[in-house]
Amino acid sequence: MTFPPSLPCGRFAPSPTGPLHFGSLVAALGSCLEARARGGRWLVRMEDVDQTRCRPEHADAILATLEAFGFSWDGAVMVQSTRTERYREVFEQLKALGSVYPCGCTRSELALAAPGIDGAPVYPGTCRAGLAASRSARAWRLRLEGEIGFDDYLQGRQHQHLPRDVGDCVVLRADGLFAYQLAVVVDDADQGVDHVVRGADLIDSTPRQIYLQHLLGLPILAYAHLPVAVDAQGAKLSKQTLATPLDVRNPAPALFAAAAFLGQNPPEELRRSLCRPASTDFWAWARGNWRLDKVPPVLNLAAIAINEEST
Repeated sequence: MTFPPSLPCGRFAPSPTGPLHFGSLVAALGSCLEARARGGRWLVRMEDVDQTRCRPEHADAILATLEAFGFSWDGAVMVQSTRTERYREVFEQLKALGSVYPCGCTRSELALAAPGIDGAPVYPGTCRAGLAASRSARAWRLRLEGEIGFDDYLQGRQHQHLPRDVGDCVVLRADGLFAYQLAVVVDDADQGVDHVVRGADLIDSTPRQIYLQHLLGLPILAYAHLPVAVDAQGAKLSKQTLATPLDVRNPAPALFAAAAFLGQNPPEELRRSLCRPASTDFWAWARGNWRLDKVPPVLNLAAIAINEEST
């Protein structure tokens, strides 16, 4: 299955909390090739909305790594931390709709709630009908209603009962920062993104984002969630688990490994003829041979392990 040809804009949106690793490369390569193979635009966005964890030097290093690996993107890099007023504008729109409410619950109280589909506690609705007299607002939550279903281009039909499976999510945090779910929906709409190719670890967030798109009258995006790279112990590669950074001095092995991980299988003669790390030969082959329907739809994070020493 492939995206409809009328969807010409994709994006890669890393969080600058550390260097890119193999899992990041898989997401960047898949999103870039899907957009480029159809003659579309490919954007890069820095999702630094969580300013307590993100650093400008990490953002600079991410862009330098992408360039070293032969990536090129269209237009300026959008930076979430510069868009607070835009998020506030949309937040006020949600307030006017009666779709958000103040929440006074503490982290220790929330930790007692039952886990949801993504492993996070499901908000039990304590403040949904209004704050108790003894409480003051700490955060603001989006009032989630009903069920959302969507067809993922790799993982098939997905379905989520929002109140039961995830619960009302935070859109304005206690520290005054706007949350990821709000920011990503606004950014995708403002940038004209039509399709999202990203890791399957984010698939459980998608129904909340589609719900917000409906609520705000924004275009509904198409989604393809890629298999997630894990280490030999079955843990997802991430900056938090100190995954090995990509080697900008020799990108070729990781590029070929990422393409193979995505089911594209570069020919051996191309590997042998590669004379410089991020040669145009690889990218010409990759754009000309990319097939989304060859990507293995693996949701089990422990199903595929990458030996980081080989990349």
